Amino acid sequence: MPMHNGWIPREGITSDPVGRFIKKTALNPFFPLLFILAARHTKKGSDLSILHHTAYTRIQTLFYLGLVRWLSGYFDTGLLNNWSKDVYDWEKEIVLITGGAGGIGGYVVRLLAERSIKVVVMDVIPMTFDAPNNVFYYKCDITSPSLIATTATQIRKDVGKPTIIINNAGVVRGKDILDATEKDVRFTFDVNTLAHYWMAKEFVPSMVRRNHGMIVTVASLAAYVTAPNMTDYAASKAASLSFHEGLTAELKTRYSAPKVRTVVVNQGYTKTPLFQGFNNDNSFLVPSLEPETVAEAIVNQVLTGRSGQVIIPGFGSVFTFFRGMPHWFQLRTRNNLAKGMKDWQGRQVIDVEKWKVGEREGEEKDNGESASTVLVPEE
Repeated sequence: MPMHNGWIPREGITSDPVGRFIKKTALNPFFPLLFILAARHTKKGSDLSILHHTAYTRIQTLFYLGLVRWLSGYFDTGLLNNWSKDVYDWEKEIVLITGGAGGIGGYVVRLLAERSIKVVVMDVIPMTFDAPNNVFYYKCDITSPSLIATTATQIRKDVGKPTIIINNAGVVRGKDILDATEKDVRFTFDVNTLAHYWMAKEFVPSMVRRNHGMIVTVASLAAYVTAPNMTDYAASKAASLSFHEGLTAELKTRYSAPKVRTVVVNQGYTKTPLFQGFNNDNSFLVPSLEPETVAEAIVNQVLTGRSGQVIIPGFGSVFTFFRGMPHWFQLRTRNNLAKGMKDWQGRQVIDVEKWKVGEREGEEKDNGESASTVLVPEE
């Protein structure tokens, strides 16, 4: 599965390639600097800058804007990584990903495996693709802390101690607040939020001891913008974003592990079975993403070995300011998003009606599997 290298993304002509072009030209401080130097050190350039003073002033403005942007990015990277460097030996690293049996996670697994990186998949469903020998699959219900602990012990015995955790598994029920049952809400938070805590408790301590590793939190742009029929989903993703932020701070201030990296991914609507039927009426600014596109963004960030935030599509960065915008704009946006969920019929893999609230009720099958591993039959 080769990486997409074309200038035009899989999604076609959208705001993303336009934005990248602007960043590499007008907002790249070195680009307008060429014109400024020419204006100051060449006769023709000096004459043109006098003749077209307004244009020259705007070029200077672009230079300062680009310089501020470049400096801001430099300090972002430095502070997020605690001004410390670390080396990743990809022949020795072990990546563990939840929800890696298919969808976005499945593409992440294949991209990493093709680079001869050991990948461990924890998922409740069987693998949906043929995996190479360097991919290890463990069936695990991540809503159960005890099953995570049992599976983690087996993984450490069979494969080794994972150095990179990708919390990718996610669910959405697509119901409004009054129709959502207790099981719907608890299941959403158990998978999308609480599992991140249980995974961290099992695997982060070894990273802290080595002062080496990475935790990737796959959240969503829904962490910033709530849509009708997705309230529990958006709330769980906002909580996972807070988990990422708190873990990032604790690694430095509480665990003295400044080289353990953290990454958060805020992706927009992605064309997976989970969101089948979702209507996106703004395909230029916020295009519907292919799962391969999101997977590549995750893998590219992991391979840098650095902390950071991945926002895709690029225009999604605007949503990080959403809660600071006027209420009339926020309300109108949320109301308009109701149209997106009108025909939603996302695929469910767990039969939530048969799901037990796990260990809180002491409900486990005789074979030790949580009752929440009851799968929805394929149609």
